[in-house]
Amino acid sequence: MTEILNLYQAETQLSRLVERAVAGKEIVIAKAGKPKAKLVPFQPPAQPHKSADLLGIAFIAEDFDDPLPPEIAGAFAGEP
Repeated sequence: MTEILNLYQAETQLSRLVERAVAGKEIVIAKAGKPKAKLVPFQPPAQPHKSADLLGIAFIAEDFDDPLPPEIAGAFAGEP
């Protein structure tokens, strides 16, 4: 269940509320009875992936994007 506190209560109990949020409790802070913010645990951003590392590619040949030989290109086009 979500705990809703007014802004003054949240200011006076911030340390306790942070500990409760870290423990998984959802805490909503309201002003004049209207929800304004939610206190949640910090989630560190995911580490970016390097596609070359994921595929094990150490290098790319300079001619990798050259046109295919005619016999291979024909196979992709459905030619015998």
